[in-house]
Amino acid sequence: MLGKKVPFVTFRTRVRDESIEGPNPFRWDDKTSDDFFKGKKVVLFSLPGAFTPTCSTYQLPDFEKLFDDFKAEGVDEIYCISVNDAFVMNAWAKAQGVDKVKVIPDGSGEFTRKMGMLVAKDNLGFGMRSWRYGAVVTDGIVEQWFEEDGFSDNCETDPYGVSSPQNILENLKASKAKAA
Repeated sequence: MLGKKVPFVTFRTRVRDESIEGPNPFRWDDKTSDDFFKGKKVVLFSLPGAFTPTCSTYQLPDFEKLFDDFKAEGVDEIYCISVNDAFVMNAWAKAQGVDKVKVIPDGSGEFTRKMGMLVAKDNLGFGMRSWRYGAVVTDGIVEQWFEEDGFSDNCETDPYGVSSPQNILENLKASKAKAA
């Protein structure tokens, strides 16, 4: 993936709209890859599923906690993508108290498939999901890649470490120091 452009897809997102009354004041808002990546330096991380243990206990909360440290390294945005729909991703972000990291729903898995990261998780009852990875993306081009070991369908384990926010941040700092 290094040096490659992220795939161009349309994401079906839901955004709050105060003009809508009732208990669900949200509307559909289609966003493209360009909306998320063009003209920005972002950290993208993907995980098997919202509300799952590793994702909810470590990965998403730690990216949220370290957001300002990433900003200090020149990162404009941090995006969490998962093969989950907009309703699930929004509910998960709300349940996690996340407001700095933005969640991107890849409900059909199109982006994940085009990234080459779609795997079967039928052994867990999930169906097709994303393998856990992270990337530093500048203006849509993957500059750094952090893929967990063991990429495979129905993997018996859930490797986590390479794509952790701590590891990605450490690599960003090292790259910046090397460039200086």
